[in-house]
Amino acid sequence: MLALGLKLLLAHILGDFVLQPTKWVKHKRKKGFRSPYLLAHIGVHLLALLVLLRFESRYLLGIAFIGITHYAIDLLKIRFTTKKNSTPLFVADQIAHLAVLNLVVYYYTPYTIDFDAIYQPKVLLLFTLLFFVTYVAGILMRLILQPWQEAIEPSKKDKLKVKNTSLAGAGKIIGMLERLFVFAFILLNAWSAIGFLITAKSVFRFGDLTEGKNRQLTEYVLIGTLLSFGLAIGAGLLFNYILRFL
Repeated sequence: MLALGLKLLLAHILGDFVLQPTKWVKHKRKKGFRSPYLLAHIGVHLLALLVLLRFESRYLLGIAFIGITHYAIDLLKIRFTTKKNSTPLFVADQIAHLAVLNLVVYYYTPYTIDFDAIYQPKVLLLFTLLFFVTYVAGILMRLILQPWQEAIEPSKKDKLKVKNTSLAGAGKIIGMLERLFVFAFILLNAWSAIGFLITAKSVFRFGDLTEGKNRQLTEYVLIGTLLSFGLAIGAGLLFNYILRFL
């Protein structure tokens, strides 16, 4: 089952990403089903499947099913894609393709999924702490840092003078990713990687905050960084400690 699934997945990655030039993508988007590159794209997929499955005749039905459904899914994606919904449609497109691959794997090698494994204490503990370091920790940090928020926020007059160049919501995403990385490094006992992450953040975040006029902001960012790393490290150590009793 696993070997077949990996072969189908590799063929999908090769056909959809590695062996599909940008020129094909743009032409398909413009011409739709009339684009010759759409058929060429399906042909690449079929060839990749045939090669990876060693041209075995017993897989021909599955290969044909993948080719037909891939063509239909891509047509629907091209038909309904706009600038506003391109990202969610891309995700839906990939989910649909992966669902088809899963059906083909199940057809040749039937399997069952043990959903009881999700409710094991180890898994529940992992998900609990993952949500903690991503969402709960962010809220805690915001509450802790609130007393200093007014000191670093520019006045309304200053806001009109200075254009905000920060990406919307970027700070929140950076914090989540930062704590996720630290949490994962603790679970993997890769403490040196945490040091590298701290160094990298220091270079990018503190490099322009060393002037005297930015002293308050520098201190604020430093407190936030230490809090973020501390909460993630604490969550990782807690997971490793509780894991010994499960």
